[in-house]
Amino acid sequence: MNLEANSNRIPKLILLAGVFSCSLSSAFVKSMTTPSCVTATYRLFMAVLLLTPYVFLKKEMREEVLSLSKKDILWSALAGVFFAFHLFTWFESLRFTTVASSTVLCNTEVIFAAIGYILFFGKRLKKGEFLAIGVALIGSVIIAMADQTGGHGGLFGDFLAVLAAILMAVYTLIGTRQRARISTTAYTYVLYIASFFTLVGITVATGTPMFGYEPINWFFALCLAVFCNLMGHTVYSWALKYLKPTYVSTVKLAGPVFAASNAVWLFGEIPGVTQILGALVVIAGVALYARQKQD
Repeated sequence: MNLEANSNRIPKLILLAGVFSCSLSSAFVKSMTTPSCVTATYRLFMAVLLLTPYVFLKKEMREEVLSLSKKDILWSALAGVFFAFHLFTWFESLRFTTVASSTVLCNTEVIFAAIGYILFFGKRLKKGEFLAIGVALIGSVIIAMADQTGGHGGLFGDFLAVLAAILMAVYTLIGTRQRARISTTAYTYVLYIASFFTLVGITVATGTPMFGYEPINWFFALCLAVFCNLMGHTVYSWALKYLKPTYVSTVKLAGPVFAASNAVWLFGEIPGVTQILGALVVIAGVALYARQKQD
């Protein structure tokens, strides 16, 4: 057995599990009655609340976090700001368009991540990687074209989802820089704290009440924090140390397939033939990229 290939396969499998966990996000968000900015704020509050005991009760983690340089804190916090705006715009998009269309368009971050990877990291992508990204994006476009929402509302929701994709790409690229310098836990802890305060600022700036909603929203916020933050985005950050940001972003394109499947039995959003075709194309793109040798 090729040990090097096997060691590379493990991060890929863990990443795919993280994608599945994160795909549950749209179902939890759709089930909440809070405004988008409050939903995102609750989610990050829960994530910080759950992560804090682990960071400060574990000696090595506490020492690492407290010894972070100002530069690493600022870069990690900047990633948190972009992550906060990503959550806000994506949650808002779910109010105007379907789960399938929103999650697919949001996951087109791969093209923006690829551009940033080339421009800011001076890297090159192989022909096979470009082909895989192209196939996955074609599948994404097919699903978006099958959007049953219609009207200007659906178009606005699609726009917000693409904006969320751009913000996510920046967050991913910053994570690539930071994961080469500090641990996953230290990075995500600073990131989540910065995201939380950014979302509080957005909520206050928009004049949105922070409290007064049904208690069930806190339960779904906890689910978002556990499944989507700790088991999802934290895994993404961890994987950036072992896999290319373009690979991570491409595998995330499988998320809409999982999310659309969940939406069928939870919200009755049954995909049409075109959406199913698009999902199969997305899976083909992800599988093609997964076969590429990682440098």
